[in-house]
Amino acid sequence: MHTFPVTENVSPELLAIGERHWQALTEHHSFNPQWQVHKAQICQVFALSDFVARQCIQHPQFIDELLTPFSQQPSEPDYTELLKSALSDVTDEDQLHKTLRLFRHLHMARITLADVTNTQTIEDSLYRVSALSQALIVQASLWLRTQLSARFGLPMGELGEQHMYIIGMGKLGGRELNFSSDIDLIFTYPEQGMTQGGRKSIEHQQFFTKLAQKLITALHQITVDGQVYRVDMRLRPFGESGPLVMHFAAMEDYYQEQGREWERYAMVKGRVLNPDDTYYPEIADILRPFIYRRYLDYSALDSLRKMKAMIKKEVRRRQLSNNIKLGQGGIREAEFIVQSLQLIRGGREPALQEQGLLHNLQLLIDMEILPSKDATALKQSYLWLRKVEHCLQQFDDKQTQVLPDNDIDKRRLCTILGLKDYQEFSAQLAEHTGVIHEQFLLLIGEEAAPELDKDDDALSPLEDLWLLPLSTEEREELLGQWLNQEQAQPFSHALGEFADSLSASRIGQRGENILNKLIPQLLLIILQQSPDTASQSLNRCLQVFRAIYGRTAYLDLLFENQGALKQLVSLCSSSPWVTDQISRFPLLLDELLNPAQLVNPTELTEYDAELRLAMLRVDETDLEQQMEALRQFKLCQQLKIAAADTTGVLPVMKVSDHLTFLAQSIIRQVVNLAWQQMTEKYGEPDYPQDPTEQHDMLSRGFAVIGYGKLGGYELGYGSDLDLVFLHNCTSRAATNGPKSIESGLFYLKLAQRILHLFNTKTASGNLYEVDMRLRPSGSAGLLVCHIDGFSEYQTQTAWTWEHQALTRARFIVGSPNLAQAFSVVRHQILAQKRDLKPLQESVTQMREKMRKHLGSSSKTGFDLKQDSGGIADIEFIVQYYVLAYAWEFPALTKWPDNVRILHQLKASELLSSQDTELLAEAYLTYRNTNHRLVLQQVEQAPDGGEFSALREGVVRIWQQIFAE
Repeated sequence: MHTFPVTENVSPELLAIGERHWQALTEHHSFNPQWQVHKAQICQVFALSDFVARQCIQHPQFIDELLTPFSQQPSEPDYTELLKSALSDVTDEDQLHKTLRLFRHLHMARITLADVTNTQTIEDSLYRVSALSQALIVQASLWLRTQLSARFGLPMGELGEQHMYIIGMGKLGGRELNFSSDIDLIFTYPEQGMTQGGRKSIEHQQFFTKLAQKLITALHQITVDGQVYRVDMRLRPFGESGPLVMHFAAMEDYYQEQGREWERYAMVKGRVLNPDDTYYPEIADILRPFIYRRYLDYSALDSLRKMKAMIKKEVRRRQLSNNIKLGQGGIREAEFIVQSLQLIRGGREPALQEQGLLHNLQLLIDMEILPSKDATALKQSYLWLRKVEHCLQQFDDKQTQVLPDNDIDKRRLCTILGLKDYQEFSAQLAEHTGVIHEQFLLLIGEEAAPELDKDDDALSPLEDLWLLPLSTEEREELLGQWLNQEQAQPFSHALGEFADSLSASRIGQRGENILNKLIPQLLLIILQQSPDTASQSLNRCLQVFRAIYGRTAYLDLLFENQGALKQLVSLCSSSPWVTDQISRFPLLLDELLNPAQLVNPTELTEYDAELRLAMLRVDETDLEQQMEALRQFKLCQQLKIAAADTTGVLPVMKVSDHLTFLAQSIIRQVVNLAWQQMTEKYGEPDYPQDPTEQHDMLSRGFAVIGYGKLGGYELGYGSDLDLVFLHNCTSRAATNGPKSIESGLFYLKLAQRILHLFNTKTASGNLYEVDMRLRPSGSAGLLVCHIDGFSEYQTQTAWTWEHQALTRARFIVGSPNLAQAFSVVRHQILAQKRDLKPLQESVTQMREKMRKHLGSSSKTGFDLKQDSGGIADIEFIVQYYVLAYAWEFPALTKWPDNVRILHQLKASELLSSQDTELLAEAYLTYRNTNHRLVLQQVEQAPDGGEFSALREGVVRIWQQIFAE
């Protein structure tokens, strides 16, 4: 028997914790006399790590292993050999899961012991954690491959047997994995084909997909023995909607055609964990030109600034100021420094194409790219923060980079680091983060935020207006250089009311100091930008200030960024709807930091990629954070669209296009999340497979159909989503998970989960209101319908108004098989030959019923949607023509949106050019006006005659078509 290393200066409070763990150990297990000999040392370690204590209590045999001298701990090859030996007698996957977990826990406990007693360096610790992880991943994959090969045979290629190559990303790829970490993986294989030599031959894609699924389960699933690693697959091509595994040619196409700057940055640390001499060089040839340019690539710095700005937003939103990874001068900034220099120079200097940060930092010194003194200081500060990170995670094997807020963990941290108290720790933290942040600013050339250009002569009276106890007359006199008396009175009153409300609130001295400097600047911008509507603009801006005056981070943001403050005034002045959005969700203030980008909304084809990037910043195991991230993404993108709309950058159809494509991307993400949650619990349903399809999450027997404004690409601000869910599984077939249920029930639960993700209110509200009443049998029908049942219902049971709704329906996301099947059903239904007289009666009766119940009774206003000559009349005209003549003109079923159907009616000569152009002009005018009304929070358009000609034209066409 050997002894634990001795840890000095463990406080009595901590030793008391160690003693309690000791009592739990001896109460639950037969007493081992050798334990008593080493009780003092054991209690010391238990005091510093609840994780080690818990593992020893659960597995007392670990104690004897931990008493082995640390010099005899295994290196990387030994982890592999030890695990091979442990797996040699494993015969099924349950045993595999147990063996992997116990092996992980034992060796992580040994690493913790060495770290908390400071008997190994942080560099050695990072390397050992990475080596252990690599051994567990690779050996689990090999064991599972052997099992699959016995059934399906071996995947073979031109160069012989094919393997699934596992690319470790992030710190795992750099051999610098933190103690309690997710592992980011990407799976790939050489080429397509069929397996050979097994009982049942299958495609390589299916074989490797099965292997990937089983490997993720072996590592990720929580059993009675815990978990090996949280596996994150979101960095793979196409993210969560992409196939789990991709062959070389498809991966090469993706990175050449769609790879993004942040993926270049991520791939810098990408490393194949199981290389060989056969196919591995081909992977390197695919990835190297994507990551590294042949020239000095300073564009990386701009990408770096953008990524850092996104992290700063995240820190502010999630209040992560005590986060040693993401905060200012944290671990991430040190990584940014080294990786950006790799991206800039790696194409010219192949030596810099290694994955490890510390290795590359030394190369940067040797190449004289970084001064030796600066780089040495950077390395020391980085390693100090990594040591702190290890300590925080080794306390209880939890993934955290947040400094402790309790005295126990603060004492533990100081004890391990050899510091007198937490005050000394805080001083060292400030010193090390200062070193890193200074180096970071030098690299990216980030300038301090420009202050507001101060016009002392103009600001002085406004400072008096805000700070001095003036009479009403004195206030109005100070405002005289900008406003007349009639304008000054409401302006002064609004400012006085706001000041009174502050006096009744506790905003703190710091918040009060910032406001005292910020309010005069706000007043000056309002008076300069919009003197004619100054009081209205002030009231709206102060609505935002009332929402944030207790949150100094947002006050700082506005005070330090002139562009953001000006943009706030501009947006609030243009729209009370935007004002309400910012007031309800102050996180939107972050979007004002780049005014040019704010009025330049995301490209339609980029919403999926932008959402994927946003979701990558969220822990995939934290559903609450994922739901909040979805809502924040929608709010921020919607604000950009509204900003571009109010400034005239986007025409009406483009506004609706953007709102629609945004919704589509969110629907895809929600379906992905719901599918993951359901399959983790129940396994996958039995769905018809098409061998030509990629085996991704959205090709599994399920589809979302969009109706109404979503289906017609006509979403507005605040529109709800009309959805119908379809599936094509065999209803009685069971899922393949540990808790098996009928596949039909699985899809019902999937639909319920999707609605839950949409409808649940978080701090950022709900995602969308979802209306399912257009499904077969309406509210009385099942939430999800089999495609055959949908076809039968539409053929035999559906009312005319349901066929009208079908004209605006389209496939949104899901299985390509179902997309094709739905398209066929839709065309067959719409192209039925109908008797015109009964059809006219049904359409006009439904329209009259809508006018009666939904139309406006106002004599001065015009309900754009429901009043005679409005949007609904045009929609009913279009729908009537599709149902009446699609049997003769099949092209009428091609599009789900009214404008393109009108163009088709013109091409088919069913309506005259004059009438179709009038209907299209009226429709677009009404929709554009409706967008304006929503942004101004007005329900009806004033009927001042501007719509008279259009209304009369629509009514005339209606009467021509439906005249008795």
